[in-house]
Amino acid sequence: MSVSIKPLADRVIVEAAPAESTTASGIIIPDTAKEKPQRGTVVAVGNGKKDEPMTVKVGDTVLYGKYAGTEITVEGKEYLIMRESDIFAIV
Repeated sequence: MSVSIKPLADRVIVEAAPAESTTASGIIIPDTAKEKPQRGTVVAVGNGKKDEPMTVKVGDTVLYGKYAGTEITVEGKEYLIMRESDIFAIV
């Protein structure tokens, strides 16, 4: 899974995980009630800032904020581009 664009500085491109369609107890969630996922896979990483190397790498599964990043569409697929500081954890 590679993307034809390269993020700059401390930005990363994340492919969001699919939204949950059922709850743990088996209740089906309708499309109107689904929340945006807060987990995804890193598909591209920038070079980092001058004194701050990047800690995430391509292929990492990460957790990020609910409103983090900007949605972009590349080659028909939707991605999020965000700063590394918007990422809370590597899973």
